[in-house]
Amino acid sequence: MLDAPPVLHPLEPLAAEEVSAASAILKAEKRLGPTARFVFITLHEPPKAAVQAGETVPREAFVVLYERSERKTYEAVVSLTDERVVAWKHVDGVQPPITFEEFMACEAAVQADPGWQEAMRKRGVEDFSLAMIDPWAAGYMGEEDAATARRILRPLTWVRSEPGEHGYARPVEGLVVEFDLDKMAVAAVHDYGVVPLPPKAGNYDAERVASPENVPSFPAPRADLKPIEITQPEGPSFTVEGHKVTWQKWQVRIGFTPREGLVLHDIGYLDRGTLRPIVYRASLAEMFVPYGDPAPTHRFKNVFDMGEYGVGWLANPLALGCDCLGEIRYFDGVVNDQDGEPMTIPNAICMHEEDVGVGWKHTDFRTEEVEVRRLRRLVISTIATVGNYEYGYFWYLYTDGTIEYEVKLSGVISTGAVPVGEKPGHGTLVAPGLYGPHHQHFFCVRLDMAVDGNENSVVQVDSEPMPPGPDNPMGSAWVTKRTVYASEAQAQARIDPLNGRYWRIENAGKPSALGDPVAYKLEPGANVAPMFAPDCRFAQRAGFTRNHVWVTAYDPEQRFAAGDYPYQHSGGDGLPRFSESDRPTENTDVVLWYTFGAHHVVRPEDWPVMPVTHIGFKLKPSGFFDGNPALDMPAPSRHCHHEA
Repeated sequence: MLDAPPVLHPLEPLAAEEVSAASAILKAEKRLGPTARFVFITLHEPPKAAVQAGETVPREAFVVLYERSERKTYEAVVSLTDERVVAWKHVDGVQPPITFEEFMACEAAVQADPGWQEAMRKRGVEDFSLAMIDPWAAGYMGEEDAATARRILRPLTWVRSEPGEHGYARPVEGLVVEFDLDKMAVAAVHDYGVVPLPPKAGNYDAERVASPENVPSFPAPRADLKPIEITQPEGPSFTVEGHKVTWQKWQVRIGFTPREGLVLHDIGYLDRGTLRPIVYRASLAEMFVPYGDPAPTHRFKNVFDMGEYGVGWLANPLALGCDCLGEIRYFDGVVNDQDGEPMTIPNAICMHEEDVGVGWKHTDFRTEEVEVRRLRRLVISTIATVGNYEYGYFWYLYTDGTIEYEVKLSGVISTGAVPVGEKPGHGTLVAPGLYGPHHQHFFCVRLDMAVDGNENSVVQVDSEPMPPGPDNPMGSAWVTKRTVYASEAQAQARIDPLNGRYWRIENAGKPSALGDPVAYKLEPGANVAPMFAPDCRFAQRAGFTRNHVWVTAYDPEQRFAAGDYPYQHSGGDGLPRFSESDRPTENTDVVLWYTFGAHHVVRPEDWPVMPVTHIGFKLKPSGFFDGNPALDMPAPSRHCHHEA
C-alpha cells in the first residue's frame, strides 16, 4: 500500500508538478489549443480565516491566460484536489503582462524588419546581429494605445561594437519601434533624427575594463584585497520545514509568485512561549519607473516592472560567494512557460544570518562594568534582472524585534545619446556623447497587518512644538499628536520627516502591561515625491504614488497598487479606486500600503554599472513588548576582550 502524500500547508507555493497539473486540467476541460498562452500560474491562496483557523482547504491554482486567437484575457481557478476548473471568466478590456516568449521573440523580429534596418543603415550600422532590442512596455500615450485596441511594445535599440561588449554604451537615439505582439511583427518605425553613436566603450568585465577606449578605464583589478570568510562552525541558527522558517524567536513562511517574486506569510514572534502574529502577508505590490526626459526616445518610459512583466519569473539563480555570503539556505522559484509547463529557477531565494554590529551597550563609568550585545538578523532575499536594471529585494528579521524591507538597485542605467560636445537638458553625461536620463523608481509594499490579531488601527503620529507660555516656559517643549485613521478617505498621507512622522499599527483590544495598545510602527526611510505633473498620464496610471501611505480595509482581491492589469491601462485603477468606497479602517482588518521612491539624478560614477543604492523602511515594535526584546541575547564572551 502506497503512503499517503504529505499534507501541504495551504500557503506552500505551487510545486512544479502542480503547475503542470493545473495547466493540463485547464487545457482538457476548456479544450484549449496552442493559441492559448499561459501568463501566470500560481497558488490560489485560501481565505485568511481558514488559514488562521487551521482548516483543511482544497489545493488550488490561479491562472492568467491570454487567448491569442481571440485577443482576450481569461482568469481561472483550478482545483488540484478535485482535478477540475472551479472558476473561469473573461476579463474584459485589459492586457495581461508581457510573457517570456514575447520578451525573447521581439529582438529577432525587429532585427528582421526592413524599416528598422533602413533606420540603422542611416546610422552606419550594417551588422544587425550586434543590435540589442529591449522590449520596453508601451505605456499609454493615447486612445490608440488602449488595451482594447491592440497589444504592443515600444522596443528601443542599442548596438554593440563587437560580440559580448557592453551594448548600453551605444544607444540608438531617436529610434522608437511599435511592435504588434499579436502579429509578432513591427507595426511602425518612428525615426526622429540621427544622433551619432557614442564613441567610447563602457565595459565592466575585468578583461575589457583596462582598455584605454573604455570609460572609465583602470589598469588592473586591485591586488591588495584580503579575503573575508563568514563561517558558522556549528551551522546556522534557523530551521526549515518546507517553506516554514523558525529563527531565534521568529517564525515566517516563505512564498514566491511569478508576478510578485518573494512573499512572506505569517510573520510572528515567540514571546515568553506565545507566538504573537505581526504581519499576515507582506509583498511587493508594484514597481513604477517614470522617466523625466521629454526626448522622443524617453518620453513614453513609465514602466510597471511588476505589473507589466513580473519580477518572479525574472529572478536570478543566486550564487554562493557572489550574491550571498555565509551559511546559506536556498529555495527554488517555480514559474511557468507559456505552454503551461513549469520552469524552475534554482536558488531564486537566499536565506542566511548576518551580524550587524552592536545591538545594545552601556558602560557604567563609575564601576567600569560594561554590558554589550551583538545584533543579528535573518536575511531573506531575491534578485531580479529587468532588462538593464537589477533589483535586490531583502527582508530582514532582527533579534530586537525589528522587521526591515530594503531594495538594492544596481545594474545599468537606460542610456541616451547626444552629439559629442553637447550636454543633455534632462540627464547627466557619463561619457562623451552618452547620458543617463533623469528618472525615479517607486516601490509599493502591501502589508496585511495582524498585530496580535486582525483587528488593527493605523495611527499617524506627528511631533509638534508647543507654543511658549506657562506650560512651556523655556519654549523647548514639544508633544506628539495622534491622528487615528477612521476610514479610507482619511487614511492617505505623505511622509513628513521634519516633524518626525511615523505610523503606529495598533491593537486596542490587546493592551500592553502599561495599559496602551500593543503596536508596531512604520518608520520611513529615504523617500521622494513624484516629479511628474499631477494631471499627466504617468500620474493617472500610477495613482498610488501620490501618497506614501494608504490604509484600506482588507480585501483579498485587492492585491496590487496599480490594479491587476496595468499594461496599456489609461489609469485610475488600484489604490485610488480601492479607497473610493471609504470603508472603515478603525479596529478592523486593515492593509497598510507604503510607497517609497528612489530619486535618480544620474552620476558619472553610475557608469558603466551602478554601485548599489539602498532604499526601504522598517517596522519596529512600539509597545508590543514590555521592554527591550533583545535583553536576553547572550554576551559575546568568546571573542570579546577588554584590555586592562
